[in-house]
Amino acid sequence: MEKSYSESYAAAGVDITAGYEAVRLMKQYVARTMTENCIGGLGGFGGLFELDCTGIEHPVLISGTDGVGTKLRVAQYMNKHDTIGIDCVAMCVNDVICAGAKPLVFLDYIACGKNVPEKIAEIVKGVAEGCVQAGCSLVGGETAEHPGVMPEDDYDLAGFTVGVVDKSKILDNSTMQPGDVLIALPSTGVHSNGFSLVRKVFGLDEHPEVLDKQYDELGCTLGEALLTPTRIYVKPVLAVMQEVTVKGVSHITGGGFYENIPRSLKDGCCARIAKADVRTPALFGLIAEAGGISEHDMFNTFNMGVGMVLTVAAADAGKAIDILQANGQEAYRLGVIAEGEGVELV
Repeated sequence: MEKSYSESYAAAGVDITAGYEAVRLMKQYVARTMTENCIGGLGGFGGLFELDCTGIEHPVLISGTDGVGTKLRVAQYMNKHDTIGIDCVAMCVNDVICAGAKPLVFLDYIACGKNVPEKIAEIVKGVAEGCVQAGCSLVGGETAEHPGVMPEDDYDLAGFTVGVVDKSKILDNSTMQPGDVLIALPSTGVHSNGFSLVRKVFGLDEHPEVLDKQYDELGCTLGEALLTPTRIYVKPVLAVMQEVTVKGVSHITGGGFYENIPRSLKDGCCARIAKADVRTPALFGLIAEAGGISEHDMFNTFNMGVGMVLTVAAADAGKAIDILQANGQEAYRLGVIAEGEGVELV
């Protein structure tokens, strides 16, 4: 790579040598995600992964892609970039497990105004940590420098995952019925949705210094609470699926309870949830109070402390919760399936 330098391109704002340095710095983090199924390393034109279908009669691939949204602004205001990659992985892998799939590989895409290798490596460090938590391999990615299109300090992050599930084990809600139990898997906070509203509520774009304000009810600064990475539910949820028939899974993202829970419900079934049973962290109360946001809009925008919802038969609820807790995931009974449509918050 010694001869790979263009003065003309550098004068236009793109330093290709910075890209090489970023790759060198990130290799130590990417290595953490490599498994025996990975073929080759970074630097090729595509990421190679040997698919092991042992024990899978009819493999079906499932893919998911997502970004982190304007939570990136919080990371940029705080100049802390080593956790936002966890959010990117979480938003993708938490989606594919809703079909019962195990994530296998992940790729990221970073667009930036100026490639600062140390910053890019910090972002990828978070991506690699997310992949470790999800049990998948970071097999490739792309960093694109966009001078004149993005401010130098700005960047965007998106990701893509591919998972596999046996066709016979793709989640099927056909047996869902009234009396089934909804199980809540608590979130670690706002996760990665609703940040445009959060930024408006707290005036972050005009007064980013508010992120340094300490709140007794949070036990930390506002910035620390908002930047807490999205919980990755892959390993505990897959552990439940090995022993319990899970009839539905909802990843609670943008649109909150009202949009996401119905996506896993059988026609004619509704999710009946007592608002008093939702264990909502103090952060959401602060957001609602600061913005004068109605209860309906809070539940229609944020996860309200519930990052994922599983539906199981009533007889299986206790066992499912025990398995989740044994795998390090807190869980509790959130509500029940009843006749109707959508979500009933009572």
